[in-house]
Amino acid sequence: MSERTERDVVVVGGGPSGASTAIFTARYGLDTLVFDRGVAALPRSAFLENYPGFPAGIDIETYRGLLHDHLETAGADLVADTVEAVEHADGDAPATGSADGPTGDAGADDEHGNESGAHFVVTTADGRTVRARHVVAASWYDGDYLRPVVGDDAYESHEHDGESHEHFDGDYPDADGRTDVAGLYVVAPAGQRNAQAVVAAGQGAHVARRLIKDVRLARGYPDDLAEHYDWLRSASEFSGEWAERERWREWFDDHVPDARAGDDDIAALRASYIDAAFETRRDPAAVDDLRERAHDRLLSHLDDERIRAYAAEHDLLDGDGATAAGDAGDPED
Repeated sequence: MSERTERDVVVVGGGPSGASTAIFTARYGLDTLVFDRGVAALPRSAFLENYPGFPAGIDIETYRGLLHDHLETAGADLVADTVEAVEHADGDAPATGSADGPTGDAGADDEHGNESGAHFVVTTADGRTVRARHVVAASWYDGDYLRPVVGDDAYESHEHDGESHEHFDGDYPDADGRTDVAGLYVVAPAGQRNAQAVVAAGQGAHVARRLIKDVRLARGYPDDLAEHYDWLRSASEFSGEWAERERWREWFDDHVPDARAGDDDIAALRASYIDAAFETRRDPAAVDDLRERAHDRLLSHLDDERIRAYAAEHDLLDGDGATAAGDAGDPED
């Protein structure tokens, strides 16, 4: 699957920002490929201690393993390769976007907005060529691979040890990661928004949501409904009047401008929107299953000897070395 040459989204960089971007776009249903050769700031850290959810910190190797497992579980493909150039597809100059509007154009083919055609051709150090509708730059290295599509004005010079060096200007994209190049988004480099892993991950998610919103706007969603919220809903949220599709239809129509109320496409968008809402419903039994799967998945990333030692230290093993509740075996089984 990683060798497919047509993609909705290519993400350059698989650190916290790139992985976060890919998780959101892939979960939405956009065909997403991540190129990551490990050239990033995070591996230079000895240990990660300030990422919420890890009260004793997390070692870098395990954290990166969790990141990459997550993006692949979400449906993205991960390839260890370095992007050398991003160019306009077919040599055509792209349409321009703006900070106030979408950087993509219409042409959605399915319910997620997967689109035919490509704005970009991405080439790599290992000789891969991929055509992409959207490219998300999420890598700390100098960004020279973007020069064919952004031009020289997107770079700034720095003096270091008496020598002049050019780097991608972190202020070239707006705060939402949008650029003047249709389909191109920048998560990194972006100055202080990349300064810490947790901030970088948040920026990656934010830019991914801007990309998804632009795709939805291009599909014809009214602006008030173009935002995508990636969460599962408790079954209790679908009680009373909200258990009925008619109530959701009324809510949708309340957010449609009068001028568009009679559009032929609105009915299809309404049905897709309501279907997607009901697909997020999870009852308590489903949540219990998800919890068990999540705990097992976390255990699969931990050292087996450390798990056994912890169990022994806390009297969780019987005399035969099995857990007190019975040997759970391999968490992946």
